[in-house]
Amino acid sequence: MRISYNWLKNFIDIDKTPDELSLILTDIGLEVESLEVEQSIPGGLAGLVVGEVITCEQHPNADKLKITTVNVGQPELLNIVCGAPNVRVGLKVIVAQVGTTCHPTTGEPFKITKSKIRGEASEGMLCGEDEIGLGTSHAGIVELSADAEVGSLVKSYFNMEDDYAYEIGLTPNRADAASHLGVARDLAAYFRTEIKPLNLSDYKASTNKDTSVRVDSIDDAPRYSGINIKNIKVAESPEWLRNKLAAIGVRSINNIVDVTNYILHDLGQPLHAFDQDKISGNQVIVRKAKEGELFTTLDGVERKLSSEDLVIADAEKPMCIAGVFGGEHSGVTEGTTSIFLESAYFNPVSVRKTSKRHTLKTDSSFRFERGTNPDITVEALKKAAILIAEVAGGEVSSEIVDLYPNPIAPFEFPITYANIQRVIGKDIPAGTIKEIIISLGIEIKNETNEGFDVLVPPYKVDVTREIDVVEEVLRIYGYNNIELKTQIKASLNTSEKPDREVVLNQIADLLISNGYREILSNSLTKDEYLENPETAVKLLNPLSSDLDVMRQNLLFSALVAIGYNQKRRSADLKVFEYGRSYNLVDENYVEKQLFSLAIAGRKESEQWNNSNNVVSFFDIKAPVDAIIKRLKVEGIRIEEYQGTYFDYGLSYKKGEKVLVSLGAVSKKNLKKADVDGPVFFAQFDFDLLVKVIKKNKITYKEVSKFPSVRRDLALLLDESVSFEQLRLIANKTERKLLKEVQIFDVYKGDKLPAGKKSYALSFILQDEEKTLTDKQIDTIIQKLIINFEKEVGATVR
Repeated sequence: MRISYNWLKNFIDIDKTPDELSLILTDIGLEVESLEVEQSIPGGLAGLVVGEVITCEQHPNADKLKITTVNVGQPELLNIVCGAPNVRVGLKVIVAQVGTTCHPTTGEPFKITKSKIRGEASEGMLCGEDEIGLGTSHAGIVELSADAEVGSLVKSYFNMEDDYAYEIGLTPNRADAASHLGVARDLAAYFRTEIKPLNLSDYKASTNKDTSVRVDSIDDAPRYSGINIKNIKVAESPEWLRNKLAAIGVRSINNIVDVTNYILHDLGQPLHAFDQDKISGNQVIVRKAKEGELFTTLDGVERKLSSEDLVIADAEKPMCIAGVFGGEHSGVTEGTTSIFLESAYFNPVSVRKTSKRHTLKTDSSFRFERGTNPDITVEALKKAAILIAEVAGGEVSSEIVDLYPNPIAPFEFPITYANIQRVIGKDIPAGTIKEIIISLGIEIKNETNEGFDVLVPPYKVDVTREIDVVEEVLRIYGYNNIELKTQIKASLNTSEKPDREVVLNQIADLLISNGYREILSNSLTKDEYLENPETAVKLLNPLSSDLDVMRQNLLFSALVAIGYNQKRRSADLKVFEYGRSYNLVDENYVEKQLFSLAIAGRKESEQWNNSNNVVSFFDIKAPVDAIIKRLKVEGIRIEEYQGTYFDYGLSYKKGEKVLVSLGAVSKKNLKKADVDGPVFFAQFDFDLLVKVIKKNKITYKEVSKFPSVRRDLALLLDESVSFEQLRLIANKTERKLLKEVQIFDVYKGDKLPAGKKSYALSFILQDEEKTLTDKQIDTIIQKLIINFEKEVGATVR
């Protein structure tokens, strides 16, 4: 939501700078996400001053140029060469001095420098409309009035004032702040001042009865107000109105529609204008739609309505989906001369269901479905009527119809000072508490020494309990004004061990120290990224076709992040993510916690001596092994990966369950995510990982005083034999003294028999209690050779 700094001044006197106000808004719960300068003319005429031409002589070297001296309020006159045909002595002009940046109507900004033009020095520029963004004319320089003050800023001459737009991250519960009036109310409470009252003195009432209005569904439209305005002329809005809307990012359409948009953002009350001549039977009927009734909305789409939809209809047909979207055939056009202007309070639940049903989101539905102010509908009509009279020449031609049979009562409940101070944690004076509550528009009654009753206006839809009032007091009083206590109270942690957060942090610290960065992805994804469509968890009302299912893995979350970075010339990536997968298994929803890591691009930044250092499978295997070692996971069985993630890879199993799968992402999956490969990916079953290490105990073991010994073997093997088989045979052969088995060379070639390969293995042996003898070592190596020959047919080379 965008809020204009200058617009706020219509409701409250502000003596704070835009930056200072930004901090205040964030402190009171209206978080400012950005603050931008808004200028009706690009550059805002900054640096331009009023000058007067003192002399004007012909340029000696150019027939169409003049040499002028110009007074800009400084001790010395400026010499300026000018080619405009209308330059003359005594003319008040716009001067861009040396160093000023000009923003032309078309083209890029340019800076004025001291220069020579046909041999004559020029110390600035006399400006035309198109050169400074004032217009498109290039016929000559701008001529200012004779009373323009020399040396004054051109911005002041044209009464131009920079505006500032706040982008506020409005939370769903703060419907009351979805307007300039709502934001000003909070600021008034913070400054302990009052909102300026609405000035409706220019409203000219009429006692005529014109359009007949009937509400058939009071529950869905508790209050419905309307008025007729005639003799309007639909045209472009005046500049002030266009600038107001532009400052908050709203496009100007025409003067009538712009007024309704202005009131929407001014008071928070949506309005809708119907062309009076298109209302059949001169009747407005608020009713439920007929099941299957067809209706064409403003966007030209024909929609089939539900019997649950509320519509504004005439005697024959619907004209508008209430609170959501107008109709194509009843709206204001250039030929409209009379309108019926609607201002209503619609049931938030009804509007939200209709908006979701037809996937229509508008500024009006945004406010109606969160709850508007039912007490301001008539005031909004009057202010709109005043503005329409100003910008479109309209005049009120009927009395205000206001159907409000069951007024919405304020929320009433008791408050105690003790509860407020207990929850906030500070003894705030009772007078301050009352002052804040009253300044927020909440009425106090039945006051005692212990507390009071409050009457909360209906527009504060999120303040319905005592704790809500406590929150209101706290955010206005200021979270930063609540001191941290010096005493810290703690309790024993009885949570189940191991602590998942501790395990996660251990893994994250390990990866971050090795150059990885954490990513966080949306759990919603595309259906084309599904691993198994039959177990997919699909959304009933997806936000878009790209976010219509819950993810089943973290693979595509990583690929999307990698693809995004690759397109921005950041291709060397090492990322990890912690998140959930979602599946529907036997009609039960199953969530599983996963942990993934992915790498792409180069291992190191490109250098002249290592241009071909792209990542490989072993660059993903190394951190996976490091994680397993760090968490002391033992008894892992490694198998070749079987699945759709990878072109090739491994699965680390604990028992019969897969603890982690890793490998080279398949080309098919890379293409789906529009990623330039290769990408290597690993995914842990984090729930299983935590379960596996549950029984691990921290033990201290003294570093052995006795040396380790390395022995190597080169084995000739069948191609089907894996290193994992050899490792298991070795560990089974010698359980006590064999500490480590590694493979350091693999050879396949024409020097070996067909179907054969050669593995070079290293074995680390160590006795914790004494130094190994050659005899012990040789005995172990012989046992290894015998078992390798016996179980896999190996031959020592």
